[in-house]
Amino acid sequence: MFKKILLILLGLILASLIVVYLSLWETKETFSTCKISGLSSLDSIDFHEHNNIEVAASTLYKGSDFKKFMQGTQYREAWATPVKVPILFLDTLKGGSKIIEEGGGKQTHSLKIETEDKVIMTLRSVNKDPKALIPEIADQLGLENVIIDGISAQHPYASLVVAKLSENVGVLHTHPQLYFVPKQESLGKFNEKYGNRLFMLEYETKGKINWSDYKNVKEIIDTDGLQRLKLKHKENLKIDEPLLVRSRLFDILIGDWDRHAKQWGWIIEQKENGYIAHPLPSDRDNAFFKLEGVIPSLIANEATLPEVQTYSDSITNIKGLIMPFDRYFLKDIDSKVFAEQSKYLQTHLSDKNIEASFKVWPDSIYKLDAPALMEHLKKRLEDLHIYSKLFKEELDKLPQLNEPLKGSDDKSLQGSIMKCFEC
Repeated sequence: MFKKILLILLGLILASLIVVYLSLWETKETFSTCKISGLSSLDSIDFHEHNNIEVAASTLYKGSDFKKFMQGTQYREAWATPVKVPILFLDTLKGGSKIIEEGGGKQTHSLKIETEDKVIMTLRSVNKDPKALIPEIADQLGLENVIIDGISAQHPYASLVVAKLSENVGVLHTHPQLYFVPKQESLGKFNEKYGNRLFMLEYETKGKINWSDYKNVKEIIDTDGLQRLKLKHKENLKIDEPLLVRSRLFDILIGDWDRHAKQWGWIIEQKENGYIAHPLPSDRDNAFFKLEGVIPSLIANEATLPEVQTYSDSITNIKGLIMPFDRYFLKDIDSKVFAEQSKYLQTHLSDKNIEASFKVWPDSIYKLDAPALMEHLKKRLEDLHIYSKLFKEELDKLPQLNEPLKGSDDKSLQGSIMKCFEC
């Protein structure tokens, strides 16, 4: 009898493995760029004669109903739906722009560019390339498609809506704009890798030139730079705490669960008695994150990856959203600030604001995804005072950091500055 049960169990395990591999092998490609509609030979096209072009972000995530069941529906349709996009040429962008350097990211291909007036901006690829994230064992077992296909959980145009929502509540953003970048002389040695692709053009979170609405700005710096500046100016440098709390509660509203130190810039404004650092969120790839399906649910769940949460009406694990960033910057902020800022967001983000913000999407994308996302957002906003209180309570239970802040490259920081910003 035991032998029979064992054989049945082995048979079920084998059948399950076959089912998994069948869903994974539907897509053999590991990376693809955008799909352009209505043009057969790109090399013969003079894009200067076009104002815009119709393009789909990626067709890599298309799949059968079986694949969608096993690996989730996610935002596959949004990635594969053609949208009309303006065309960008570097030599005419903002009076003429030039490439400074190639950026580095585990998924995003990016180019840092400098405009004629010395403002630093970034072209961030809409298409992601997660090959660097694939563990060797997953590659050896032929399971790399689990990682690659996971990009479909990110909405390709989330950052456009997030920027509009941010403006309604006074949260800073990098002003992302969607462009198609054709091959061109200005790309130089980057033509093959970056030409004929879809990008978000946005301000960089580090630079000497002030592009923000703040006055008397000393510079815009990353978190490493902020920590070093704190060591130099000590009590004469303060964080804009209300705006930082508001920004983190806003992250909760839009379901942006990945907010480590590298995804923040700081606008340093000079005041009569010192400096104040205004938080500048960037990299909104994970806003409205939607992870579904049998395989992803087994891999990313509350026990294994508590921070990776699917966007829905409610939040079931607020503790999982607390980042080392929060323990470093927010732990000592009074709970009254959290209550005030949750009320601020509820007061300033009306249904009308929300609906208008989603209208920045092309109509085809709006019809696909906006109705459900707006309902989720409105319900989260209604309950934000509860989430705000729980977030602060859970944060207060956690100890100060005893290691360098994740996402901060300056590992030389020791002592109190390593534990928290105001220690």
